[in-house]
Amino acid sequence: MVSILQNLYPWNIRKPKHQIIRRYLGHRLRSPRFVAIVINYAFPLRSMYVTSFTSSETRAVSMLATLYIVRMLGLFMVLPLIAIYSSDMTGATPFLLGLAVGAYGLTQATLQIPMGWLSDRIDRRWVIVFGLCLLLAGSVVAAYSTSIWGVIAGRFLQGAGAIASATMALVADYTRVEQRAKASAIIGGSIAIAFGLALVLGPTFANFGGLQAVFAVTALLALAGILVVGLLPEPDRQAAKARDEAAGFHRSRLAEVLSIKSLNTMYISIFFLHFLLMAVFVVVPSGLEAEAGIARERHALAYLGALILSVPGIYFLVQGRRYLSAPTRTLLLCLFVLLSGLVAMSLGGFIGTLLGLLLFFTGFTALEAMLPSLASIYAPAASRGTAMGVFASSQFIGVFFGGMLGGALLDQAGVMGVWLGMSALTLVLATVLGVSHLESPDSVKVA
Repeated sequence: MVSILQNLYPWNIRKPKHQIIRRYLGHRLRSPRFVAIVINYAFPLRSMYVTSFTSSETRAVSMLATLYIVRMLGLFMVLPLIAIYSSDMTGATPFLLGLAVGAYGLTQATLQIPMGWLSDRIDRRWVIVFGLCLLLAGSVVAAYSTSIWGVIAGRFLQGAGAIASATMALVADYTRVEQRAKASAIIGGSIAIAFGLALVLGPTFANFGGLQAVFAVTALLALAGILVVGLLPEPDRQAAKARDEAAGFHRSRLAEVLSIKSLNTMYISIFFLHFLLMAVFVVVPSGLEAEAGIARERHALAYLGALILSVPGIYFLVQGRRYLSAPTRTLLLCLFVLLSGLVAMSLGGFIGTLLGLLLFFTGFTALEAMLPSLASIYAPAASRGTAMGVFASSQFIGVFFGGMLGGALLDQAGVMGVWLGMSALTLVLATVLGVSHLESPDSVKVA
């Protein structure tokens, strides 16, 4: 506990020797309980991270994070593969390849709210199992398809297993209110882990059996996810019911979270961010072959190297949670890094492609970590679930349109058209952030 407090606050809690503070607080500063009260009052945002999980919360959150990794790993593994492994399928065109990349986003966005609504009325675990069964079915359909339309159908079916809202609701069922932000952050971090693993494991599995092998592994991951759900403990039904009644879906809450300027900026940002990601992966795999001269069998090493080398940059951007005191400036810095990556990749060549990939991953991953955290802080406590549902839907809509329009750009304007279009889109997002004047979350009251 002491080490956590020392990391979060600029003074040494264990040895309170700051004379200015002692002058005002005197001997009371020696009381741990008084210190906790002062911290919770003066620093409500940071105090969310001071208390610890109970053993049951630790078990539940760990298992749900594992479930998220298993599911998202299956969806992400094909991102660096579809553009190069499906290009010789029957009926394949650049536009349809892009549609196959982002198809799952449309059904994800469409079914998030219905699946969340269903999880409020029956056991959430059964809703999650149903969603994983759809992921399994979609993977089987895509694995046995010989045409691009079969892959697209499989991806749509994979996305229909929209369990994000049910899973986050289950996180709330298992955790106390003061632990919910930390639990949500852990779940969000698991998505980043899944993305990184997918970029390495996808090409590795493809070396043994092409795209069919990757979809087969995804089906096995869906089965593993079902086993994880079976091991989840029984949630407190009475507490869960009370929370559902207090935080149910209401039109007024939807209107509220759509009227907050800072939240709208987060929705727009996550939409554009995942739009960029999907569009970029329409052209990056072929760029590694054509521009960098890296055989597809070695793509996993290229992605792994870029991810590892991006860690120091990501740490620099998010260290000390600096984005909480200056969100606009930090987000713009991340966008500058991301834009630099797009420009470098557009120049081509071995160095340009790999350096661009490194910079793109650095900017993207940092933004992916910051935006959900900021959105959850800007959201009113009573409407936080609704706000995060809109946030997730915005993300998945960006996935769908990014893949589809990225493929259309490639079809009509070529690779350079994609790079120019995505660079222009990044500048648009930078403009939106620049004029939004985001308030510092340190000044937002957290409930």
